[in-house]
Amino acid sequence: MKIYLLFLCLSIYTTSVFCQTKPTHNISVKITPYVNCDIYLGAYYGNKQTIVDTAHLNEKSEGHFKNKYQLTDGLYFVVSPDKKMLFDFLMTDGQQFEIIADTANRNDVKFTGSPDNDLLKDYSQKTTAIIKENAFLVSTYKTAKTRADSILISDKQQLSNAKLDKLKDSIIRVAPKSVTALLLTLGKQVKLPKGNILKTKQDTLNAVQFMRKHYWDDVPFNDDRLLYTPFFENKIDTYYKYYVSPVSDSVINALQYMLLYARTGKEMYPYLLLKFTNQYFNPQHAGQNKVLLYLFNNFFLRGDTTLLNPAAKKMLFDRVYQLMANEVGDKTPPLDMTDINGKPASLYNISSPYTLIVFWDPTCPHCQKELPRIDSIYRAKWKALGVKIYCMNVNGGLINEMKNYVNNKHFNNDWIFAYQTDEAQQAIAKQGVPNYLQLYDIADIPTLYLLDAEKHIIAKDLNIDQLDQLIGLKSKAGK
Repeated sequence: MKIYLLFLCLSIYTTSVFCQTKPTHNISVKITPYVNCDIYLGAYYGNKQTIVDTAHLNEKSEGHFKNKYQLTDGLYFVVSPDKKMLFDFLMTDGQQFEIIADTANRNDVKFTGSPDNDLLKDYSQKTTAIIKENAFLVSTYKTAKTRADSILISDKQQLSNAKLDKLKDSIIRVAPKSVTALLLTLGKQVKLPKGNILKTKQDTLNAVQFMRKHYWDDVPFNDDRLLYTPFFENKIDTYYKYYVSPVSDSVINALQYMLLYARTGKEMYPYLLLKFTNQYFNPQHAGQNKVLLYLFNNFFLRGDTTLLNPAAKKMLFDRVYQLMANEVGDKTPPLDMTDINGKPASLYNISSPYTLIVFWDPTCPHCQKELPRIDSIYRAKWKALGVKIYCMNVNGGLINEMKNYVNNKHFNNDWIFAYQTDEAQQAIAKQGVPNYLQLYDIADIPTLYLLDAEKHIIAKDLNIDQLDQLIGLKSKAGK
């Protein structure tokens, strides 16, 4: 159950993505059979698609995508009057060229004045032929009668794949600055060295390390054109999912490399910084809050807050200050509350080798399931290890609901059930100081904090089973 939604709207920054002070774009189009209607120019941007211009077709199916700014080069597409995608093409070559197409044959789009689009078209046709050749070879496996026949077919497949690789390499070599070359570079797959056989666990680890090292070979992170493809975002996500350890230091090293490289990219740098900030604002893995702190300290505090609108800036600062007060190893903020019987209940008055703080709500279904689990483990193991439980009701107005739940479930008498009275809340608000919800990192409930004897934070953001293992390990180590 969410107490509040931590969603950071970081996609709005000062410079428009498309409106840049450059020469005009003027793309002449003739698309039959459409007449006397509007068609649309679409752009791939990150993992989204967006309409960036409109052209009106006359009675001859002719029109212009034209405006007083130049678009960032990349892969674009034309959209029909009924908002269906017709075909892709490259925005390049000074953005002054002609497109002729017929919806009856969308694979035969003609370009005038755009060598890059001709290059991509030629590559696509040759690739199609190679793919058909491979498909035929795959089908012939069924007719192979001997091992020698299978080896011969496999050798032919390797030659066919080599032909495709040679075609890509030749385009990258001959036209290295073209958008076509950029797309081919971005789509290149990392190949393990010849003779690399994955027999042992170490072989697999070596292969992963090789893939990680060469994953971004020849990909220029400061090239804004990468953003205007449907492939770049997915390549980033795949990299962090499969080739970067979720350990915060590993993530930070990967982010640092990409962001520093992208620093000279007018659109790329803010895009990546905001993407990663959004991604690690509420991270999926425990311990990754350190990543957001790294981004804040090394980029936003050095002037990059100009990329944020006021609401996003406030939300980011509030979140970071909340995390800074709750780093593992720090002393936890005091909790001076009232217990279920109306008596003072101070966290720092608890004397024990370990204290588990449980932030919960008596109306939260997940809390109602998890608290009995905690009590069961407490009775079986934790009590004997000296663990004390401070159970903080974040919905202080529900005193009767809390009492009924506690009485019905027959919790161990050692538990401290506490809440903050309305009077205490109002007093803190008048003082203008942070309340406990701001001081503690409570995005979900139940939220668990494990403290040592001096109330330093040992762990947070762990589930019950992980906490049980940690308490057991620390207790053994302390003997």
